[in-house]
Amino acid sequence: MSAVKKKEHVSTEKNVESERIFGSKLSFSATEAYKLLRTNLFFCVQSEDGKTCPVIGVTSSVQGEGKSTTSVNLAYMLAEDGKNVCLVEGDMRAPTMTKRLSLQPTAGLSKVLAGMTASTDSVVSALHENLKVLPAGEMPPNPAELLGSERMAQLTKTLRGSFDYVIIDLPPVTVVADALAVSGVLDGMIVVVEEGVTTKRELADAMQRLDVIRDKILGFVVTHAGDAKSKYGKKKYGYKYGYGYGYGYGYGYGYGYGHRHKKEDEEKN
Repeated sequence: MSAVKKKEHVSTEKNVESERIFGSKLSFSATEAYKLLRTNLFFCVQSEDGKTCPVIGVTSSVQGEGKSTTSVNLAYMLAEDGKNVCLVEGDMRAPTMTKRLSLQPTAGLSKVLAGMTASTDSVVSALHENLKVLPAGEMPPNPAELLGSERMAQLTKTLRGSFDYVIIDLPPVTVVADALAVSGVLDGMIVVVEEGVTTKRELADAMQRLDVIRDKILGFVVTHAGDAKSKYGKKKYGYKYGYGYGYGYGYGYGYGYGHRHKKEDEEKN
């Protein structure tokens, strides 16, 4: 048995955090990494009918791996490339985008799926002229049921008719069932992994849960990737689960979505 001490992150102040990690404020290396992610997405995903816009989910194994940051910046890079993009905050249990992106308050996704308002009344602009955001809104008592509902299917159908890409930020797959509940309307799923923090056990658990949609899994985004021999790359997991690429980007940020503060995890060699 060997003890692997998990690294801790130093949080940045909330009022400058978004300027450091979102959109045009990204560092050069982070910008290039997200452009690589965008390019891979162009090559590997198609919508169900091959004509309308693809709907892509972004999830992680556990909280705090950077999935929401990845969702926002991927949507931004698609918008910068001239695509009309809608970013949907599907994590209704721990919404952060309204505050972090300084959005105008709206009824949000929860009330759209509850039939209390129209989606057009809740979509707002953010970061780029080609990027629209549908915030989560107030936390409902039944997020998974709403994401798996017929209204969600109708919403994605409507968004497909108005945008070139729809990106849905989803809760961690091992924490709640939301990501699997909405999987029926997705054309692909991206799994975010944080190097040096996510354990092999956590990632294996996530992939076991996602096995039911294995054909829709596009690959990994590895945050804080600094080692080319990272155990989270495609050599370790990509071919086993049948998807085509695995890559990472290596920039630092102080994003805190509820990081696990375990002192150490013991794993078998």
